[in-house]
Amino acid sequence: MALSEDPIQLDDRSADEESRNSSPKPAVGGSVQGGPDLEERIVEALKSVYDPEIPVDIYELGLIYDVDANPETGQVHIKMTLTTPACPVAGTLPGEVQQRVEGVAGVEKAEVEIVWDPMWTPDMMSEAAKLQLGFF
Repeated sequence: MALSEDPIQLDDRSADEESRNSSPKPAVGGSVQGGPDLEERIVEALKSVYDPEIPVDIYELGLIYDVDANPETGQVHIKMTLTTPACPVAGTLPGEVQQRVEGVAGVEKAEVEIVWDPMWTPDMMSEAAKLQLGFF
């Protein structure tokens, strides 16, 4: 699945209101596909996962590249990366992501795939994450 830079529209708010009232998508532009309710629940689950060394969730950090959710089967495939290949939580973070997403109503099984292309850079963080980490 190709990466998209379009923000996810989770409800009926206008694009202007959406941009004023919510955090932007990570710069990589990971995409989420599935029903709107399922999308929202998966994104919220992803936003509850943090790299323990960085006080920003993995979604806003831009570590989530793609989420493909099938609301009919409850199957979810997530492509994500880590900040570095030597990330200290490389052995545990994907499992945590899988558990959190499998805890979402409507999800039967989640598969997490770690990818290294494109390599993560701080440019992939949302503006909110950059602001929180003092990148501005």
